[in-house]
Amino acid sequence: MSARPVTPAPRSRPRPAWHVATVVETRHETPTAARLVLDVPTWPGSEAGSHVDLRLTAPDGYQASRSYSIASSTPAGQVVLVVDELPDGEVSPFLVREIRPGDHLELHGPLGAFFVWRPGESKRPVQLVAGGSGVVPLYAMAAAHGAAADTTRFQLLYSVRTPADIFFADELAALAGPAFGLDLVYTREAPDGWPDAVGRVTRESLAARTVPAAQRPRIYVCGSTGFVEAVAGWLQELGHPATDIHTERFGGI
Repeated sequence: MSARPVTPAPRSRPRPAWHVATVVETRHETPTAARLVLDVPTWPGSEAGSHVDLRLTAPDGYQASRSYSIASSTPAGQVVLVVDELPDGEVSPFLVREIRPGDHLELHGPLGAFFVWRPGESKRPVQLVAGGSGVVPLYAMAAAHGAAADTTRFQLLYSVRTPADIFFADELAALAGPAFGLDLVYTREAPDGWPDAVGRVTRESLAARTVPAAQRPRIYVCGSTGFVEAVAGWLQELGHPATDIHTERFGGI
């Protein structure tokens, strides 16, 4: 009698809960963004691509909550966020310009199951497409890929306004190699001697600079609503099934 195939046990995921976080480090990421390192003793860890709801409470009791992607597949006890300031935002200006080490925040998470990447889960190539601060969860995936020494082919197409606006510039440069390809698109200003024209991502440039549909990549796209909708539409026109395209978008925060 032949043995039945073994079905892998379902992966257990931490249940979302509220946590109290203490800011232990802040630093500028770009001229308009800050990186926050948070100590969260009750944090169970998170998968690359997860996000949290962050809640601020004013002295008069007024509360404001916003969602932010986690900047890595963080270990238990720590969360790293990178927040881009919106001038008319209610929460982001405080997080970028005013928060200091020792301050406390409330986090609800980890959240998100659809927009995550797990090392060893698939050998299919992975194409990441980011617009601006939308690179945060995609960097988390690239960092997890590198930390696991995963040999799955990874590529990141990253659209930014200028060289000064690159999130994780040093970390992405260090990750680049045979298993991780980094392709930058500058929309307003490029470094001296940059070989490509300055301008937005187009259907044609997307086709030329991403893993072709024939290779069935898993695709993760994150950025503003307009950016994500345009890129996802072009990818489907280029033959990628909608089921292979995972999207995350952001609006005013």
